[in-house]
Amino acid sequence: MSSPASGSADSRSFDLLDERIRRWIWREGWTELRDAQERAVPALIDADRDVIIAAATAAGKTEAAFLPILSNLLRDEPCSGSVLYISPLKALINDQWSRLDDLCEALEIPVTGWHGDVSSGRKQRFLKKPAGVLLITPESLEAMFVTRGSSLAATFGALRYVVVDELHAFIGSERGMQLQSLMQRVERVCARSVPRVGLSATLGDMRLAAEFLRPRAAQNVHIIESGSAGQELKILIKGYVEKPPRIHFEPDIENPGLEDVVPGSTVEVANHMYKALRGSNNLIFPNSRRQVELYADLLRRACERDGYPNEFWPHHGSLSKELREQTEQALKAGDRPASAVCTTTLELGIDIGAVKSVVQVGAPPSVASLRQRLGRSGRRKGEAAILRCYCVEAELHSDADLSDRLRESLVQSVAMVNLLLRGWFEPPRASGMHPSTLVQQVLSIIAERGGATASELWDTLVASGPFGAIDKATFAAILRSLGAKDLLVQEAGGLLLHGVAGERLVNHYEFYASFTTDDEFRIIAGAKVLGSLPVSRPLTAGQGIVFGGQRWRVQEVDAGKKTVYVKPDQGGVPPVFDGGGSLVHDEVRREMFNVLNDGEPVVFVDATGRELLEEARRFFASNELASRAVFTHGGTTILATWSGDWINDALVVLLRAEGLDAWNQGPTVSVRTSGADSVKDALQRIAALTPAQTRDALRAIGNIDNEKWDWTLPDDVKRSAYASLRLDMPGAQALARRLAAGCS
Repeated sequence: MSSPASGSADSRSFDLLDERIRRWIWREGWTELRDAQERAVPALIDADRDVIIAAATAAGKTEAAFLPILSNLLRDEPCSGSVLYISPLKALINDQWSRLDDLCEALEIPVTGWHGDVSSGRKQRFLKKPAGVLLITPESLEAMFVTRGSSLAATFGALRYVVVDELHAFIGSERGMQLQSLMQRVERVCARSVPRVGLSATLGDMRLAAEFLRPRAAQNVHIIESGSAGQELKILIKGYVEKPPRIHFEPDIENPGLEDVVPGSTVEVANHMYKALRGSNNLIFPNSRRQVELYADLLRRACERDGYPNEFWPHHGSLSKELREQTEQALKAGDRPASAVCTTTLELGIDIGAVKSVVQVGAPPSVASLRQRLGRSGRRKGEAAILRCYCVEAELHSDADLSDRLRESLVQSVAMVNLLLRGWFEPPRASGMHPSTLVQQVLSIIAERGGATASELWDTLVASGPFGAIDKATFAAILRSLGAKDLLVQEAGGLLLHGVAGERLVNHYEFYASFTTDDEFRIIAGAKVLGSLPVSRPLTAGQGIVFGGQRWRVQEVDAGKKTVYVKPDQGGVPPVFDGGGSLVHDEVRREMFNVLNDGEPVVFVDATGRELLEEARRFFASNELASRAVFTHGGTTILATWSGDWINDALVVLLRAEGLDAWNQGPTVSVRTSGADSVKDALQRIAALTPAQTRDALRAIGNIDNEKWDWTLPDDVKRSAYASLRLDMPGAQALARRLAAGCS
């Protein structure tokens, strides 16, 4: 959609802007305002409503918000109003500071970044004269409440807007609940409503974003959703069959190189990437940090082999800030080719310039993530966005796993691309209880106010705050648990204060973050530590898992020590599929069913990929999976659910509570049992369970502490919280009812 030229008489929005901003637009050489910018100016310039600006990456969302916001601030001479800009990343704050500073300096509007790397002198200057734009993370805003609570009324007294960047990244998370609480608390110290502005990628349901931005008044949020400009998209999915390392075939090699000890198929993928990407800027997304390091090393070694300067740089959260910034600078500089091999750290809106293509290794984590990543490509006028996907599938043997038979990684990739092309992407899940974040906010409010009663906390956080999913009985149980752990004490008059343990925790810098990172479980077999990995899916004793290319049977889950004890399991050949640990949505699994049930060729898949897809389709047809929901494969009863992981994982928990050895295999749930009759009986019992009985089934889950403050909660509260975030128990019961009817 093209907007009128910004300087023409047809652009009413341009004329609404302050004259100094209009001159800046002309100096920048703009010939028109973009769609989102044209529509945002009249919505924002009077600071009289909440607004969401949703558009693709590089669609000018930041300018759409700040051109009218700065025009509003310029109504006062000198500038006395302020804007609170909240970002999920320090790197985004630094990026936005550099984008805004030149414009704001000419307008004499101060811009202040506020995070751990900003000097105390700059922060003090803002506190003495709190005007202009304050760029801050939720964690730094939390610290202001804890350490400067009594002075915040003055600090935010002239606040005119709260701007939340990358709004979609907050919805449904601990940080999102923290942010909602902080916005509510900002308005409390201001003693008035402050317009909220959300900048977001387009979501499947913008009502969710509106409800997040202004809970209980979403209907009043003005939504500006900028459509796609009809950009050309080029897609290629390449299929590979897994090959063993070369060292297995040449044991006499001395001092083998990396290319000799990693799977041959991995080397093939790296070699193709090297040929296709060298000489241009690209983003490469494997599904784990380990894979990031592996591919970055293989690609760097290829440059060295051919005598070229390195063009491939790793980027993930475990790297130091300096190393990450080296990669970002190499991409942004534009004076030589540079590609980043990265995790989700480069998925958000840090300015790294234009990239030629986006590469996905393995199935994408989600359609929404794929869309966000693809927005980095084709940003130069007239260029197509390019997506390359690499899917490695197992060589099939007689005892091949069902996941391998269905070519799960390839089929999921095709399904996600199909949904992307139709404009569908996962809506965020915003139904979680998040009592862990509630605990943090209770302790923070007490620090801010010097104490609070239970009724004051209830009113701020639940009755008018973001924790509406928590009832009074649960709230009271949480407060009692905090008291039992010496986090809270109560005075005779009812005032709640920090206990000794609470005081110590709140005064530590780690308190300000509502979440923990890199919380990994060690996997131990006997006396040998096999390694560690993040564990977010439910684990129970007796469950089978795959780790390090082998199958293991869980003996014990020690949540306190973050350890899973396992023993070898003779369960057959493990699947190659690596989905990156993300939960897959119901709609993706339904589209996978459609891909397998459809006989039409997929035009964006290469010849090897088409052969692999045809193998999967033949297996799907021969087992009559279009009509059969329950069948036997390799001595295992298979439940073809074609459901997302929230339902599948819940069904596994309920089946295991019935004494059956069940596990989630993506499109299916497998049950190791003597026959389908016992499965049918268990499904019928599951379908008839009461809510209390389904809660009892949660007691077997060993890794129940998933959020930062879960250790402070009563056991039944944290199990209910876990289910609200990661399981769909009603959906699993409805599925059990349908499957029981399909058992012979």
